[in-house]
Amino acid sequence: MMLKFKFFSHTADIKFRAYGKSLDEVFKNSSYALINSVVDSKIEEKKKLRVKVKGKDIESLLYNFLEEILFLIDSKHFFVSKIKNLKIDKKNFKISAEFYGDNGKNLKVFSHVKAITYSEMFVKKIKNKWISQVVLDI
Repeated sequence: MMLKFKFFSHTADIKFRAYGKSLDEVFKNSSYALINSVVDSKIEEKKKLRVKVKGKDIESLLYNFLEEILFLIDSKHFFVSKIKNLKIDKKNFKISAEFYGDNGKNLKVFSHVKAITYSEMFVKKIKNKWISQVVLDI
């Protein structure tokens, strides 16, 4: 089984790399790394939200996708548990997905992510797997 994501030490911030066999999978695993940076308990799949996000390139698409998750946490207290039907239009840099999750009333939130950053960010294919790297401002 392939490693989904891994955290690295970073001064005053959180840095992770996510891995996937496809671009879709690396976007999902990047999202799960973000969520695992914020909450330390199982999130139930009680609600479903559909999202659509655009970008200028693949990095900005990932940035905007993660920003959407952060926005849902901060503004609606919606924590994503699972991502389904994720579709990436690589030509036009668009993404659509269904987020399943809950409002987080019973969750242990242990850190507050202020922002996703472009610092050290990349999304690339190496051999047969995709890798993303993201730094979160906490």
